[in-house]
Amino acid sequence: MWDHRDKVAVAGLGYSRLERRSDRSLAALTLEACDAALADAGLRRGDLDGIATSPAMPRYGGRKGVDEGIDVVTPWYLAGLLGVAPAIRWIGSTNAMVTQSVIDGALAISGGLCDHVLVYRALHVPDGRYVNFESAHAVGGDQYLAPYGFSMPPAWAAVALRRYFALHGYDRADFAPYIARNRANAQRNPNAYWRGKTITMEDYLAARMIADPISILDCDIPVDGCCAMILTSTQRARHLRRPPALLTGFAASAHQGAGGTPMNLEDMWDGAKDVARRLWEATGLSPADVDNAQLYDGFSVLVLTWLEGMGFCRDGEGLAFLREGHGDPDGRLPINTGGGALGEGRLHGMTQLAEAVAQVTDRAGERQVPGASRALATISNGLAKSTAFLFSRDG
Repeated sequence: MWDHRDKVAVAGLGYSRLERRSDRSLAALTLEACDAALADAGLRRGDLDGIATSPAMPRYGGRKGVDEGIDVVTPWYLAGLLGVAPAIRWIGSTNAMVTQSVIDGALAISGGLCDHVLVYRALHVPDGRYVNFESAHAVGGDQYLAPYGFSMPPAWAAVALRRYFALHGYDRADFAPYIARNRANAQRNPNAYWRGKTITMEDYLAARMIADPISILDCDIPVDGCCAMILTSTQRARHLRRPPALLTGFAASAHQGAGGTPMNLEDMWDGAKDVARRLWEATGLSPADVDNAQLYDGFSVLVLTWLEGMGFCRDGEGLAFLREGHGDPDGRLPINTGGGALGEGRLHGMTQLAEAVAQVTDRAGERQVPGASRALATISNGLAKSTAFLFSRDG
């Protein structure tokens, strides 16, 4: 069991407005979210002594911008924007998901390197198509994949979902009830990009296909915006403005899939199960102790592999679980209560972390799960860079 179980906490959350093709700079959106997180915790900029993120621009094809404040916001640049560079004692910047920065920040606090860490994810959608392959030359695996249009993540997700359907006898009609109800969850989330835009099961079944059976409604929408959180010790957090969400434990995976395709269903299951084993060992808990699960859903199929891989369902039973409403807000295990990334927008896992924190601190508003004491957040697809976090209510 982790020696620092429940000794590190999230003390504040903050969002910028999430927009498509925003006319505001990424720097401005980032400052908005970070100042909101500080205010939520009852802290000032000058209280910060740690900053961490994963600043990369996520785009598959086309130009990946590197201009500070426009395309990316690195922690060094942000320290200057906030006017706190002289006070910063620790900075973390990862090439993996931003959730690695949460782990690094928690360990920095546990190790006494700093007192208050700002973890944020700032994202910008550049002009042009998000997943187009524009290069005249392909290297590495793209030599074999790009000529067939297999260079985009929806294509990889489609292979996994098609395999799942074939193995267990489902089709898209079985997924439709969950997708529609998940968008309904987003209507109760004030930060959701899709708030105010509901969908029906018929809308889902008629949606534009990206890579059969993955449609546009199976994909999260890239947004301009930022989400930020404040990490500190539980002891310090208890004296701040908000009730803290205690970090009970986390797990990270280095699971590598087979060659030949970026993702396949069996590797995703194996990776999720590896994360699950590590998480339950680190926390001394089990799936039965979780009140709500915020499962990464950059693509809809990932909800199934995480639901099953973490041990809430047996392999092949996840879609029936969702179809029958057991993941609804009043179901056996409320899932993605704020609409997840499919409803909120593409924030690379910050959506799941923020919602888990909101649930165990009893401030999720009309989407609050009554009495929620432990919330799970899983990030990525079960392969390398994937993480899972368990947050608990204080006391």
